Amino acid sequence: MAENYSRKPTIRLRPGEQRAVLLFGDLLAAVTSLAGSVYAWREYSWYRLLATGISPEKAAKFFSGIVVPFWFYLLPIGWLLLLIELYEPQAAANWRRTLRGVAVAAFIGLIVYALIFITIKDPNSLPRIGVGAFLVIASILTLGWRRLYIRLYTAQGMTRRVLIVGAGRAGETLAKAYKNIWPPPFYLIGFVDDDPKKIGSRVEGFRVFGSNDRLLQIIEQQNISDLVVAITGAMMGSTFQTILDAQESGVVITRMPTMYEEMVGRVPIHHLESDWLIRSFVDEARVSGFYELGKRVSDILGGLVGFGILVAVLPFAALAIAIDSGLPIFYAQNRLGKGGKPFKLFKFRTMVQNAEEDGQARLAAEDDPRITRVGKILRKTRLDEFPQFLNVLRGEMSLVGPRAERPELVAQFQKEIPFYRARLLVKPGISGWAQINYGYVSTVYETGVKLEYDLYYIKHRTFWMDVNIMLRTVGTVFGFKGR
Repeated sequence: MAENYSRKPTIRLRPGEQRAVLLFGDLLAAVTSLAGSVYAWREYSWYRLLATGISPEKAAKFFSGIVVPFWFYLLPIGWLLLLIELYEPQAAANWRRTLRGVAVAAFIGLIVYALIFITIKDPNSLPRIGVGAFLVIASILTLGWRRLYIRLYTAQGMTRRVLIVGAGRAGETLAKAYKNIWPPPFYLIGFVDDDPKKIGSRVEGFRVFGSNDRLLQIIEQQNISDLVVAITGAMMGSTFQTILDAQESGVVITRMPTMYEEMVGRVPIHHLESDWLIRSFVDEARVSGFYELGKRVSDILGGLVGFGILVAVLPFAALAIAIDSGLPIFYAQNRLGKGGKPFKLFKFRTMVQNAEEDGQARLAAEDDPRITRVGKILRKTRLDEFPQFLNVLRGEMSLVGPRAERPELVAQFQKEIPFYRARLLVKPGISGWAQINYGYVSTVYETGVKLEYDLYYIKHRTFWMDVNIMLRTVGTVFGFKGR
């Protein structure tokens, strides 16, 4: 007999809601840090004046003329931008990643301030004590808040007791994904399945308690709060009715693809119904005309900024490439855009000349011997991608979207990977959800995983998601995380 648990109501926050909670807490910590740093700066300035031997009256008169510069009040916004990597629920729930992320944010903030301090004409206008105090206080308060969040997240997750209906491939895939997440987003109890051979066995280490006709009994015995339906084929009427009965009793029902998306931020392409593409991209993933207009405006503005940076780095990159491996500096390659429309993509050349002498299209591999010494640096910093801002300005690409792929590889992958051509529903991008979460790929399996991220982006894309991706891409550039 299973242990008897008392069922308690729980507050379930979706990933977007979790990000909102994180943002509010970080903003509160940053604003508090701003107030503390202004106080520390003023106190330091006061005591430094008195130390010179000036009378308190004269010091007060002089001190009253000190004005905090306007940009100083923008530090909380800068701090939130530096924490952008920590707004994904799985990163935010991991204390080690949080500790490292806050430390990196403080270090980058210090480096940026030091560079500005060195190059600015009037360094006295920059309150060094104030900036230093802000970074220290913000780091301490943010870590304290994030520690509290992790405790609440873990406690809230452990009150969610989840049972998977269906111990087949879909259920097994979900259990595998669950085992790779720490801390876990909920407490996975096990499975129910109608296959007599599976009852009493274990799938990925989780017990199959019984068949679906015992579902309500198992829910009561194990105090289940959530059911995940992982049945991709036909469902028996009795099973459907039992699930409805469970929902009426207060149990939350979630489909396997939805739970998978929430857990890992990608779409399970191998466990989808045949009509999923229609429902997801016709019914659910429509975007407004304002979004499309705003995206094009941001593409033009971002393209102009990127083109300006390209002009600045072009002489140095061109000279380095020419000395390292000769000409040409650039290369143009056929890629497929929105709707499968072909276009020429421009990049700095990072591989040896005639890298594909046999004319066979192939993906770049990890430590690919075809990549030159300068090419490795350009890829690490993503500088090789900057000529693509020309494609953005021409309207062939966007700042954010799936990676533009070659026609030969698209033809190959659409035969091997389900829903592969669905990535052509939007413009390709210089960066994207898949690039920042998974990077480059070299096998068909990895290409399938990357497609799952691409389809997640297409289905859930919003203006704020695009901003998030662009900011995290900047972090990739400065962190030398490219490949």
